[in-house]
Amino acid sequence: MNNNLSKITRRNFLQTTSLAGTSTFFAGENLFFGRSSDTIRVGLIGCGGRGTGAGIIDCAESSAGIELVAIGDLFQDHLDQAPQAIQKNLEKRNLPVKDIYKVTPETSFVGFDAYKKVIDSDVDMVILTTPPNFRPQHLRYAVEAGKHVFIEKPVAVDPVGIRSILESTEIAKRKGLTLVAGTQMRRLSSNREIIKRIHDGAIGEITGGQCFRSGSGMRTWREDEKVKRNDWSEMEYQIRRWLMWSWLSGDFVVEMHVHNLDIMNWIMNAHPVSCIGLGGRQARTGLEYGNVYDHFSVEYTYPNDVRIEYMGSQIDNVPYRSNQRVQGTKGSAELDFRQGAITGMQNYLSDGRASNPSVLQYKEMIDSIRSGKAVNEGAQIAESTLTAILARMSAYSGQIVDWNWAMDESNLDLSPSKMEFGDIPRMEVAVPGQTILE
Repeated sequence: MNNNLSKITRRNFLQTTSLAGTSTFFAGENLFFGRSSDTIRVGLIGCGGRGTGAGIIDCAESSAGIELVAIGDLFQDHLDQAPQAIQKNLEKRNLPVKDIYKVTPETSFVGFDAYKKVIDSDVDMVILTTPPNFRPQHLRYAVEAGKHVFIEKPVAVDPVGIRSILESTEIAKRKGLTLVAGTQMRRLSSNREIIKRIHDGAIGEITGGQCFRSGSGMRTWREDEKVKRNDWSEMEYQIRRWLMWSWLSGDFVVEMHVHNLDIMNWIMNAHPVSCIGLGGRQARTGLEYGNVYDHFSVEYTYPNDVRIEYMGSQIDNVPYRSNQRVQGTKGSAELDFRQGAITGMQNYLSDGRASNPSVLQYKEMIDSIRSGKAVNEGAQIAESTLTAILARMSAYSGQIVDWNWAMDESNLDLSPSKMEFGDIPRMEVAVPGQTILE
């Protein structure tokens, strides 16, 4: 990853970039979807469970006229398994497989440069579902090639990656490209309704809040790749087990709980100014769990000294919970991934369980491409990802982390010096008070 990226502060960036989530007509290159029909040709980069089981399937369900024409993955066995997995998942949703699946052996690519070959194929948009460390590099190549992009969350694992994402967002804006992030909970109807009411003053001024998510220990994730094979290099093993290595996933607070922190930023209509965090690993301690933690606890300070407490865990046999709550001067609001409620002067309950935000995010993206009215969510997802990265940096080091310092000055780049198969060291588990804040 390039360490010499030009410095982009949030203030300077937002002066030249559209606000995240808006639908705006941009003048510039590649303005319109230019085919003679409404067919949109899609390339899939990353053929794991997310790409073959959700990404292209949700995309195909969202709109008519979607064709998957190229796929790419780092591993040959994943690429070989992808066609059957994709076609089977299309059938499960009663989608016309032959009309959608147009991939051929000539448009199936493997290796570290597979993403370039997919992007360079005759595609209109790409779906990026590789491990998060690769996303800044892949997004840059895609927008420079003039492709619309769906980028899964999170979009980076360190501040250097975030600055690259912001630069690519600027390029996409200049070219009038649609850039949509996989924060589908922004499409959940109950979230939209409740947060609009919060912004309209339903609970008054926000004075504090909590963000909580506990889930399983992910012990069965890619179980067939849990033990390193003799023919795998250390690099290959770690990438196959990417969820368990912070340089690839960002740790679970970044990789998964970015959803919850994204909702909190949306509620607050701001990003935090600093945070202080704790964390560790007590339940997942084996070598197969890499160097990630299994629990975090973080205090975020938002503008006007509003404190938001986040707690998260990935530990088996503890109660599941995933919700966000804020207290205001006139009441309170609580949201989970099913419904939302306001308690105060005027109580209100909104149920989002009938909607499918994972499909809706693609529908809104496809509509924007076909209308020529670009949607650009780059700044929004970059901020939410950095919010989660701050939590990890603080918990790993035991230090207070300032937003402006992380955005503008931190030189933390978790990527190895060479992105190729071979021997690489195993990153140690961070120890607060000893791990250096970079």
